[in-house]
Amino acid sequence: MFDTGSSGFMIICTMLVLLMTPGIAFFYGGLSRRKNVVNTMIMAMATLGIVGITWTLLGWSLSYGGDGSNPFFGGFDQLGCFSAVSTMLEETANVPADSVYPSIINIGFQMSFCMITCAIICGSIAGRMKFGAACAFIAIWSIVVYPPLAHMVWGGDGSFIGDMIGALDFAGGDVVHISSGLTGLILCILLGKRRGYGLVSYRPHNVPFVVLGATLLWFGWFGFNGGSAFAADGIAALAVLNTVVASAAALVSWMIIERVKNGKATLVGACTGLVAGLVVITPAAGFVEPWAALVMGLIVSPVCYWAISFLKKKFGYDDALDAFGCHAVGGVTGGILTGLFCVPELSATGFGGLFYTGDPTQLISQILGILVTIVFVGVMDLIIGLIVKACFHGSLRVSEEDEARGLDVAEHGESAYPAYLGLD
Repeated sequence: MFDTGSSGFMIICTMLVLLMTPGIAFFYGGLSRRKNVVNTMIMAMATLGIVGITWTLLGWSLSYGGDGSNPFFGGFDQLGCFSAVSTMLEETANVPADSVYPSIINIGFQMSFCMITCAIICGSIAGRMKFGAACAFIAIWSIVVYPPLAHMVWGGDGSFIGDMIGALDFAGGDVVHISSGLTGLILCILLGKRRGYGLVSYRPHNVPFVVLGATLLWFGWFGFNGGSAFAADGIAALAVLNTVVASAAALVSWMIIERVKNGKATLVGACTGLVAGLVVITPAAGFVEPWAALVMGLIVSPVCYWAISFLKKKFGYDDALDAFGCHAVGGVTGGILTGLFCVPELSATGFGGLFYTGDPTQLISQILGILVTIVFVGVMDLIIGLIVKACFHGSLRVSEEDEARGLDVAEHGESAYPAYLGLD
């Protein structure tokens, strides 16, 4: 008989992770300009529909199908999830000895991960990308980038990054955050800067939306990290505790930075710090002690703040809502710190963090895993971006006139605030 407690826990975690995508829609929507809030939110929400289709038809099989012998992708034996029900019935009749819950739960749980990953990308392209082009890019990306990367990290014995390289990624530092943040960076470079960038002040138009979105993300993240233990056990409890500690420390750290640098702590900054803390602990949630999670949270805020306030200006890329500065930079930071603070007894590779063992093996594996992720995602992003660009008459970007009017009206024919009389 399956463990009904763990089965119920995993179903709830799936629901929590699904909540994260509407959460990021609110978070990004609040950060955007008033004339683009509908477009920003619908790009995130559209990923629910797009990924729901691509994952069922192809994504699940390419990620976790096959016999595990291929180090780079799953297989084609579970296309369309046609065998899901028969497998469920077979497992119910003869419960596998090593199964805690029905494997069908994993299809929805892993689908929710792909959804939020694709939604994060939308933050970098806000305010200037054609909606159709964004949807086409996400559809292709969710088939040819996310599934192979998920398999390389989480595909079990024989997987390239997780097994051969030996990199640890508890809940998605590589798979979710580095991949989405880097993709956002590449897309914003292909698109070019927003109209008036550097001349016009781009301030969040709705701070309460930002808080609501960050709260939904924070709540959903407990399913994101806790569920990655795949059982209602002590590791899940550790992951949830570390998630709270790291996000709390990062929130305070960000407020201190703002207070020292600008003389005032802001609510948007506190929410950004909260998210940065969630990102940094993701690869390490079930591998480190709470004190280490606290240290990781304190470290990530200055790193991400530096990326957002200095690195972006230095190189001149227009990462609209800082998906790269928060998710990719935070994910890289978390992956490296995992190699420092991983408790040896909790490590899936048999190697502990440098802090415990003095052995740099795990740290080197973490860095190699990050580099492979960057190279694979970067190359694939460029290929997909250029293909989609060619399909949309040589441009991923809306016209100057539409950008000036705002994408809410130009792309969707609706306004978030039809009676609003204030300035943009």
